[in-house]
Amino acid sequence: EVRLVESGGGSVEPGGSLRLSCAASGFAFENSAMTWVRQAPGRGLEWVSSITTDHRPSYSEILKGRIAISRDNIKATLYLQLDSLTTEDTAMYFCVKGFADSEVRGQGTQVTVLG
Repeated sequence: EVRLVESGGGSVEPGGSLRLSCAASGFAFENSAMTWVRQAPGRGLEWVSSITTDHRPSYSEILKGRIAISRDNIKATLYLQLDSLTTEDTAMYFCVKGFADSEVRGQGTQVTVLG
């Protein structure tokens, strides 16, 4: 069974940082591209970032320069570093197996930027 468990969310002041993690199990993590998406209150899913099996990242133009995606294939864990957070970053962040069109995702971790 595929399991994706996100963690690391929380409440931060504007300008703060968070590092999100996604622990994966039930599939060959090293053979799968991985993606982060987010959903703000009242909005649809928004693609944030993806990383290929050979660690090539891609980023949303809106967030580029403030985020960094990485993966540890030994630990089967995906990461997302979020810096210079603004209230516009308040959302539930989901880890996705594959690319943004995949429906295989975790339960999410909430990021709230106070304002």
